[in-house]
Amino acid sequence: MRAKLLILASSIGMLGWGAVLPYQYAYAADTRTWGSLAAAAASSLFSVGALVAAPFAGRLSDRFNPVLVVVLAQLLAALGVGGLVLADTPSTFLVGMFVFGLGLSAAMPAKQVLVLRWVAAQDRRKVFAYKFTGEAIGMAIGAYVAGHLVDLSRADGLDVGFLTAALGFVVSTAIVAGAGARATIHPESGLDSTDASPGRPIEALRAIFASPALRWTAVITVTLALGFYAQFEAGLPAYAITVLDVDSRAIGTAAAVNSIIIVALQVVVVRVTARRSAPTLLMAVGSIWVLAWLILSAAQFRPEIAAALFVTTFGVFAIGETMYSPVLNPLTASLAPKGMVGQTLGTFAALQTTFSALGPLVAGALLGAGLANGFLGLHIGVSVLAVYAAWRLRRVLGSRAHTSSSTGVGSSLPASPTERESVAA
Repeated sequence: MRAKLLILASSIGMLGWGAVLPYQYAYAADTRTWGSLAAAAASSLFSVGALVAAPFAGRLSDRFNPVLVVVLAQLLAALGVGGLVLADTPSTFLVGMFVFGLGLSAAMPAKQVLVLRWVAAQDRRKVFAYKFTGEAIGMAIGAYVAGHLVDLSRADGLDVGFLTAALGFVVSTAIVAGAGARATIHPESGLDSTDASPGRPIEALRAIFASPALRWTAVITVTLALGFYAQFEAGLPAYAITVLDVDSRAIGTAAAVNSIIIVALQVVVVRVTARRSAPTLLMAVGSIWVLAWLILSAAQFRPEIAAALFVTTFGVFAIGETMYSPVLNPLTASLAPKGMVGQTLGTFAALQTTFSALGPLVAGALLGAGLANGFLGLHIGVSVLAVYAAWRLRRVLGSRAHTSSSTGVGSSLPASPTERESVAA
């Protein structure tokens, strides 16, 4: 029951993402006439907020009750996004986006730790998948409602999105607080309350990256984020507007289609891929990213169907997303050093957002200079690198399983529960 409530809370909490982020670039750049630099900076500051918050929140989730971390983080996010209603200058808008990113991202590793604590180890991939699906539903509802209510011709035209996001965070916070009021660690989670003994941040980084498997997982995390998520809020809308010449309604439609396809396919994909290894599925995700960027490249040569191809591309990305979060998060958690699950998840989130923060700026520089082909080629190359990193991770985990088998530890899988899950994931 607690897992179901967490999924519901995550869904409601993502209303703001769908209602605000697909439109904030056009709102800041065109509606408020603050220019493309301010719009790109807002997206980057959102990611910088995530960079600051994620590892800190992950560390707190290891040491204290992660329910409290979620509650405080989401209330901060509500304050930040709700305050954007009052933002009348570029500087106040940038501060609001920073606080929005700070709160939203701080809640993420804490929610992931809650899944690990509340769910049996063998059910984690399924629950992560349902959680991701719930978040996609929230994003789809937010994008759909905003697409019909947002008026980017007026200075207050995005206020409905800001207020929807703030209300969603408040409701989500209440649900998580209620679910966690008397929560305990699931007896089959493989975790122990005495495991939480994270070291200092620098020691944590050394422990995390001493593992070859975690190093390659970090590369996958960064490249897959750069290949899509870093451009979801700013780069792709900017490409659509400046190169493909499509309107903001098509951008909202693309975001909604992305979420709807995730919802439609998630359960099916989980069942079909249940016996596939995590690295193999991540190789598939990278390959799907490559295909999506090739379709985007073709769109600029067919202006009469450019909007349709742009929307289609978001649908293609969605297919990869059905494997991305449900696989990557439990894999990362299973490889984490003892007592550092939350800190590992937070560190990887920080790595992702560090590079994601550069995404809008890179897009603004390349597209502003008229280098659309460079923008497209860069992301095709990054996606290819993600495929290679996932292939290397598969070899590392396969070698680990083979070594454990040859030394006669139990079976063909490593002896510890964490290592068994990392290979089976």
